[in-house]
Amino acid sequence: MTPNQGSGTVRSVRDWWITGGMTVAALSAAISSFAGLRSLASAAGWPEPLAPLLPLTVDAYAITATRVWLTRDTGSAGGVRRFARWNALLAMGLSLVGNGLWHLAEVGMLTVGWPIVVGTGSVPPVVLGLLSHLAVLRGQDGGPPGTTAVLSDPAGQNASESETIGDREAEEPLLTAARAADVRYRETHDGRPITRDALRRELGVSTARAGDVLRRMQRNRDEA
Repeated sequence: MTPNQGSGTVRSVRDWWITGGMTVAALSAAISSFAGLRSLASAAGWPEPLAPLLPLTVDAYAITATRVWLTRDTGSAGGVRRFARWNALLAMGLSLVGNGLWHLAEVGMLTVGWPIVVGTGSVPPVVLGLLSHLAVLRGQDGGPPGTTAVLSDPAGQNASESETIGDREAEEPLLTAARAADVRYRETHDGRPITRDALRRELGVSTARAGDVLRRMQRNRDEA
């Protein structure tokens, strides 16, 4: 057995432990957080059937913002990833503070006054506004910085589409990775060229960027 094979086996076992530990921790956190925030909502005057909406809102907020923050499809144009990161941290903070307030109130160290009532009642509309803004930003995200608009030459004709993705030298590593991904894809798909969506997943870029790279690869093959 080679060292690489040995290390691969160890990594596989370790991943199972990590997955199991994260699953247990996630279930514990979700159940305890849900109970605390639901109790806080009830104490703040929410009708009992509606009290679970507070933890559900906070959890949905955290999951959505974290997904946008960490997914490879999210570029950095317009600060989308940065805005998603701050929203994910804010959602975690809301859960932490909400559960802390409830436990303080439960042991008699805090009275549920009007600030808590107003604060809990404001969570759903504020979260809706922030997630709506995040969704709009992500919809406008055309890819990482360096993407430029299509240029026109003096004769009024559009410049080569390859120039729309920035400097050629800066794009060479991306093209190299794209060619390698295309080779791997052809090996497992009966020689068919890689699709735009498959290339997007392989490179971790936006759909628009993957389309640009795919067109440039095709043009290079035609020129060769």
